[in-house]
Amino acid sequence: MTFSTRAALTAILLASVAVPASAEQVFNRIASFPVAQNLPKGKDKATSSEIITATADGNTLIYSDAPGGTIGFIDITDAKAPKAGGSIAIDGEPNSVAAAGSKVLITIDKTEDLTKPAGQLGVIDIVSKKLEASCDLGGQPDSVVVAPDGSFAAIAIENQRDEDLNDGALPQLPAGELLIVSLKNGVPACDSIKRVDVTGLATVAPEDPEPEFVNINANGEIALTLQENNHVIIIDSKTAKVTSHFSAGTVDLEGVDAKTDGSLNFSGKLTAVPREPDAVKWLGTDRLVIANEGDYKGGSRGFTIFDRTGKVLYDAGMTLEHEIARHGHFPEKRAKNKGIEPEGMEAAIFNGQQYFFVLSERGSMIAVYKDTGGEPELVQLLPSGVSPEGAVAIPGRNLLASANEADLGEDGGPRSHVMIYELAEGKKAYPTIVSKDVDGKLIGWGALSGLVGDAEKDGILYAVNDSVYAMQPSIFTIDTTSKPAEITNVVRITRNGQPAQKLDIEGIALDGKGGFWLASEGDSAKLVGHGICNVNAKGEIKAEIGLPAELLAGESRYGLEGITTTGSGDDLTLWMAIQREWKDDPKGQVKLLSYKPKSKEWAAVRYPLEKAEKGWVGLSEITANGDHLYIVERDNLIGDAAKLKKLYRVSLKDMKPAKIGGELQLVAKEEVHDFLPDLKNATNGYVLDKLEGFAFDKSGKAFMVTDNDGVDDSSGETLFLPVNLKVTN
Repeated sequence: MTFSTRAALTAILLASVAVPASAEQVFNRIASFPVAQNLPKGKDKATSSEIITATADGNTLIYSDAPGGTIGFIDITDAKAPKAGGSIAIDGEPNSVAAAGSKVLITIDKTEDLTKPAGQLGVIDIVSKKLEASCDLGGQPDSVVVAPDGSFAAIAIENQRDEDLNDGALPQLPAGELLIVSLKNGVPACDSIKRVDVTGLATVAPEDPEPEFVNINANGEIALTLQENNHVIIIDSKTAKVTSHFSAGTVDLEGVDAKTDGSLNFSGKLTAVPREPDAVKWLGTDRLVIANEGDYKGGSRGFTIFDRTGKVLYDAGMTLEHEIARHGHFPEKRAKNKGIEPEGMEAAIFNGQQYFFVLSERGSMIAVYKDTGGEPELVQLLPSGVSPEGAVAIPGRNLLASANEADLGEDGGPRSHVMIYELAEGKKAYPTIVSKDVDGKLIGWGALSGLVGDAEKDGILYAVNDSVYAMQPSIFTIDTTSKPAEITNVVRITRNGQPAQKLDIEGIALDGKGGFWLASEGDSAKLVGHGICNVNAKGEIKAEIGLPAELLAGESRYGLEGITTTGSGDDLTLWMAIQREWKDDPKGQVKLLSYKPKSKEWAAVRYPLEKAEKGWVGLSEITANGDHLYIVERDNLIGDAAKLKKLYRVSLKDMKPAKIGGELQLVAKEEVHDFLPDLKNATNGYVLDKLEGFAFDKSGKAFMVTDNDGVDDSSGETLFLPVNLKVTN
């Protein structure tokens, strides 16, 4: 062997040794599509995306919009840049879709009287986007699923109950059933419909089964859930006969927050809770996994894996709900009513690994599990948009898409979105902040507003929650050196030993004595006063200071939105930002207040707001650093409508606060940072509107946080991010 040959071989061997091990494969959101983009130009109305399917090539998503009476199409040839594919109007409520070759099957609810249920199975040509044919179903349909080999479809005929009749008690005839229809090239043969009688099987109202969801395995076996009846049925598609069935059973739950009381307390118990499954998916041909949403009397807040005989192989209990709470997505306003409500599901094999996905309707999250054959492995929680209803996996393209039904646009909230995720090598983009258990106890959190850095430790911040948790005002310790950032401790704010009520904390500052100054936004309509308070390290309120009468004469509910301090000792000054104009403010100007605790003197300057083309613009945070006050200014718009999320600063040496009621100085501001790129790039979702917290840590690093409103009319997403500022004091 020559020297050159040996050298070349050595180089090859060294190169092979140096190749790093394969990076972890994770799901990350790569795009979001507001389905309102499928509305005709010039028209705007509420939209929804509920059940979603994909064409065989994986390039088109198709979703049902029952409230809008349409079927929508999304071109995802470039999955990172989805395009509107238009929609078609349907006579009736299209509530489920399933792609079948070049066609898409849709179930259409035509019921006008629940005692006389009616519906159709429609056939849409995917290329022409035209409704070509329909079959009368003789009842009210819910879900439709196409067999893996495309030879038939199964349809759940729910014939749902009237929830206002006799408090929704069962039975309420007519009974539901399962239909099996043959397909040829995606087109159903209406005269081939087989009706499967599923009465007399459930222990709950056996005479009135209400089928909810279907799924079909590779052997052509159909799994069917009867949600209100708390039952699961397996049917042979060839014979149209029930081959087995079993009760979904009950479960005892510990560590439950079962009270909607303005606090997060995971110490309760629930016994014998009926699972009442919604979605069901086969894992192979011998196991089933169900999402235990609940509807009638139950809902066990998790999911269960059964074998085909009904033996419980695994039950999630409270594990999923607790993990969602650690991510800040627990819906406190639904605590007493089924909690996170797991509803939809998907299952698919990606790169040889079986996954299943559990959709939390009220937590607005997608739990990603690896199926191990035993206890499943929770590998991720993905932010989904508001109220995920359906999902579709496209393993051939390593994609997952979710349909999120809620449209809150009329109230200024997020629209209905379809979210697209990709499985690829990389790092998890979400979450950006989670809580760490303390002494074995779960720290629930949400609605983070003000931020402040610790005076002694780099990387440590403190945050407060707002009035969403009216019975649990709290100060959270955040370790920013962890990835994601971790909430490592919590201090509850108390008044005379009890949770301090009538607070809406929107700002926090250090008091230099181990405690904090807190700014509370008032609302006279709710008997909540505007003011500040001083708490010690234990969270005990030691002083409460209301705003002066001359200021309150022009009050609005848009009050204090941040607090910070300058100076120390007798020279200590508190600075506060008022969010929007009060009655005595010129249009487009708000006040920055100053208060000196030693002399009890109030003063103010005026701050100029940017103009808003839509919605409103206001302040949401103030923090002192060096020679400046840094101020977050934002609009109240979300998604693609958001235009202004910026950081400005005002020079402290140029500020001359004057007595309130007199002539006030209008300060000059300097733009420092635009948060919109940060918000857009963080998780490739819609832009969150409520950028509420901004602070510097001891070392001077800057951080921001968004307020998720406690998951109430919100996606629940919280973005806690470092901010790369390119300015110096």
